[in-house]
Amino acid sequence: MMTEKDMVNDYLSSLKSSLTGYANVISECSNPELRRTFQQMRDADEQRQQRLAQYAIQKGYYQPAAPAQPNQIQQVYSQLQGGQQQQQGMQNNQGMRM
Repeated sequence: MMTEKDMVNDYLSSLKSSLTGYANVISECSNPELRRTFQQMRDADEQRQQRLAQYAIQKGYYQPAAPAQPNQIQQVYSQLQGGQQQQQGMQNNQGMRM
């Protein structure tokens, strides 16, 4: 028999999976109206996931990771910025070759 904790965690897992699916579908969707519909569905699932995660935390079913320290956040931000600059440079170089 499934406990409430099992059901909450299973539902959270399902929502996480659906959010990944929406991201893939939205990025491939060429029809603007259909794209907006999927975005609205994704937004609703994100809100649902957030409410359920708060419930799981309150009940003790889930323990979130400790918040990142400011220096850790800055380090990741810098790494991401560097990656974006590299990507832009590669795109610019490809444009020149064409």
